[in-house]
Amino acid sequence: MTTDTAYATTDALAAAPEGNLLRRRVLIASLTGSAIEWFDYFLYGTVAALVFNRLFFPNFDPLVGLMLSYLSFSLPFFVRPFGGFVFSHIGDRIGRKQTLILTLTLMGVSTFLIGTLPSYDSIGVWAPILLVILRVIQGIGIAGEWGGALLLAYEYAPADKKGLYGSIPQMGIPLGMVFSTLALSMMTLLPDADFLAWGWRVPFLLSAVLVLLGLWMRIGIDETPAFREMKKTGNVARIPLVDTLKYHWRAVLIATGAKVVETAPFYVFTTFVVSYATGNLKIDRFTVLNSITLAALVTTVAIPFMGMLSDRFGRKTVFLTGTALMALFAFPYFMLLDLKTTWSILLATVVAVGLIWAPINATLGSLMAEIFSTQVRYTGITLGSQIGAAVAGGTAPLVATWLLGQYNGWAAIATYIVACAVVSFIAVACVRSPADK
Repeated sequence: MTTDTAYATTDALAAAPEGNLLRRRVLIASLTGSAIEWFDYFLYGTVAALVFNRLFFPNFDPLVGLMLSYLSFSLPFFVRPFGGFVFSHIGDRIGRKQTLILTLTLMGVSTFLIGTLPSYDSIGVWAPILLVILRVIQGIGIAGEWGGALLLAYEYAPADKKGLYGSIPQMGIPLGMVFSTLALSMMTLLPDADFLAWGWRVPFLLSAVLVLLGLWMRIGIDETPAFREMKKTGNVARIPLVDTLKYHWRAVLIATGAKVVETAPFYVFTTFVVSYATGNLKIDRFTVLNSITLAALVTTVAIPFMGMLSDRFGRKTVFLTGTALMALFAFPYFMLLDLKTTWSILLATVVAVGLIWAPINATLGSLMAEIFSTQVRYTGITLGSQIGAAVAGGTAPLVATWLLGQYNGWAAIATYIVACAVVSFIAVACVRSPADK
């Protein structure tokens, strides 16, 4: 089977009014589910910088406590490849839809339970142990979510709008961050004692409502045309992981390298900066969280625009442009932070996350999808993205905190961001023509 057949099937669907309605439902389901999952995921990252070091790791030096909190944030990134193996196998063998229902359920249950956990003062060492276990479950769930949400939109898209459709689920990342940061910003208006006692728990508990909404939307959609056509012809990989590593190992390396600049700087700009700005620069957390919220809103608007640009100029061109800008802005970003003013914090964050990160994030998924054939597409993009996330994403706040303490300044962190950009630039520069064209 070729993807041209799948494209023809999808284009035939679009010709009818019900086809257009179906596509809108698919895009909404893809975006909504993705936003909910990332809302759950980002809650942990933000709260880790504000609360977990005090409630779950209190018997340590403040810096050590913060690093342990970030370690609990980064550990699940290393189990994400395992979750990716499991869910991508299901996605390439059984279907995208069933996989997405499973991942959303996992995320929802684990996030809700985090909101109910007793602190270290109540149950001692079991508090951080249970916290890490639930965070690991979150990591397993999000590992299968990203690839499935992307393919749901990408494989329903007409051939000339793959970039736009592939960028829609990517909007779920900043939207999830907006919702989580906004929810916590509201809770930080509480007195500090109330925020620590119960305020931080509220967004975790309320996420259950959003998860039920997401499940309802996903249950009501069908499998993608590309996957249905592949099942009809019987051209399904028996063991997708083996086929991926045997025939697509080069594409896996490219996908892994491409992920580095999308994930490491992002967590520096949105997670590490919370503790750095509030602790080292003495900027109030409300200002920092609001700047992240504004940047996320800007990038949410910019992402589909960048997706459309990639349909016109190519995914590779748009991605490499964003990567080059990321390297150029690494040092100016910290210079702006050091001014310690509200406007400089806002400007640094909006430019870094809202504008420069947008072309990278918008094109990453479609770029990865195009270098793998349909039979192993779920496995290939999940494997590459989750290895990249494990190596560069979850460790980023921890690495940045260590570099800050080791070199007593931000220059080493800026250099780290430049290095990430160089790795991804080289990887994507090696991309050839799409796999199925």
